[in-house]
Amino acid sequence: MTTRTKAVLILFIFATLLSCHKEVKSRQGGIDMISNVYFNASKGLDQMQTFHVSKMNYLGDSILEIIPDHTLPGINSGMNFISDSLYYSLQDNPGSTVISELIAKHHGKLVYNKKAGAIFSKEDIPNYNNRRKLSDTVLFKKNYKRFEINSPWMYTRFYIYPTDTILPYSLYRHVEEDYGGRLERIDSYNKKTDAFVTLQIIPRHQWDDEAKDFFSFNRYIQQKSNK
Repeated sequence: MTTRTKAVLILFIFATLLSCHKEVKSRQGGIDMISNVYFNASKGLDQMQTFHVSKMNYLGDSILEIIPDHTLPGINSGMNFISDSLYYSLQDNPGSTVISELIAKHHGKLVYNKKAGAIFSKEDIPNYNNRRKLSDTVLFKKNYKRFEINSPWMYTRFYIYPTDTILPYSLYRHVEEDYGGRLERIDSYNKKTDAFVTLQIIPRHQWDDEAKDFFSFNRYIQQKSNK
């Protein structure tokens, strides 16, 4: 084998390895953010309350967020259209909302300042450099990488699902880049308030009904404008 042939072979192998680790963006689907809060956790896990924080539906990088009402099951307290780092509040009937008109007529607000629904952060996890690696575990029939951060006031565990498929939403993108996967669960224990909180980010393939109407209507509008 000649020197040139060896060089070409090495480059081919290197390119193949890079392509194997290429990230794949999920085209469409949904993401549920659910939190369980356990009060007086050191005395047991009987005092618990579940919050469906957000129901996100996405098509490409566009997100329709539905915010459930925590006091009235089956009722929504708000909806947002999210694009890039901006969000736009929607009315009760997103099925008649034209995205282009919404963006043109309203000023978007930064998602990092949003007070309800999914949490958006552009900051790194506090004390991230002092994290400690934990052994991998299986949770809900999925394998997870884990690490923990222990501070005087908070103990937190992070669960990353190894995958090349990325979603348009991530709570801490820097973690996903470091670990090559999706951050799907955070367990936190507040040592001062004695509260244990789990935050789950659960991907799904289906859209909510409101999202079906919203994206279908805008696809129709786009097709009509292209004729």
